[in-house]
Amino acid sequence: MDEELRAIAWTGDTLTLIDQTVLPDRLEHLEVREVDVLVDAVRRLVVRGAPALGVAGAYGVVLAMLQAGREGWDRATLEAAVDRVREARPTAVNLAVGVDRVRPLIDAGVEAAAAEAGRVLEEDVAANRALGAHGADWILARVARRPLRILTHCNAGALATAGWGTALGVVRELHARGLVETVYVDETRPLLQGSRLTAWELAREGVPHRVQIDGAAPSTVLRGLVDVAIVGADRIAANGDTANKIGTVGVALACADAGIPFVVAAPWSTVDRATATGADIPIELRDDAEVLGRQGSRTAPAASRGFNPAFDVTPARLVDALVTESGVLEPARGRVPGA
Repeated sequence: MDEELRAIAWTGDTLTLIDQTVLPDRLEHLEVREVDVLVDAVRRLVVRGAPALGVAGAYGVVLAMLQAGREGWDRATLEAAVDRVREARPTAVNLAVGVDRVRPLIDAGVEAAAAEAGRVLEEDVAANRALGAHGADWILARVARRPLRILTHCNAGALATAGWGTALGVVRELHARGLVETVYVDETRPLLQGSRLTAWELAREGVPHRVQIDGAAPSTVLRGLVDVAIVGADRIAANGDTANKIGTVGVALACADAGIPFVVAAPWSTVDRATATGADIPIELRDDAEVLGRQGSRTAPAASRGFNPAFDVTPARLVDALVTESGVLEPARGRVPGA
């Protein structure tokens, strides 16, 4: 394996992002020094994944402060720019958490704000490492088969975080212990984060895997080909309901029917105690064009309209384990984040 993958990095006055829109064909970086460029990068999914968005939000405040200094913004303009970063994507709570953590330090100056943003990044890497170990231990205590056949949906790897990964962090820990037979990678419509990003990360790590269409996932589970499903999360409500990439709830329902664990891996910052249940989580609706065509070529009839929710909500009763850096909660048994 190459050196540790870093989807997001700070170079002193520039936020460097791996451009995830061009993977796996090319590994390119976007250098961000302006707020509008960062907001666009967030919306276009150049940078994505709840933990990575938290880091982007934290450094977004610093970028706004630096740009304000260069361009002579007044305080109202600066605050409006920070608001644009905070609101760039509504479902992933980490983005707002990252902004809100650094924003109080605006008056303390750029150095103080950048130091706090750096702590957000460092804490995420450490949290991912810890939750990977907790998740692996929990799974191994409950699943007898060795080696394991794992299913995952969307991308919750190093690309979605400051480093290591959440759901894929658990997979990487299991792989390091020699306990992974194969990973079924849901392609993840409509933007193919599974086949483009997760498969790329697994290939990079030498982890055996197979890419499958999203519609195959429940059947793969019900046919007895999967021992455990592990996914990430973009927001977790106080009762344990979990928002993740659209298509996740179908995997959870299949796991419940098959009697295999459905595991959600996310840092504690993804738990939003201010959101009571999944019904209160805002669901981002993305552009119709993402589901009406592919790579600029329309596949649906001209008269057709699209419906493109980016996320769905899995009820807590279907979540066997919520793995965080602090340990494992079991929402399906009533052990929930707000308990």
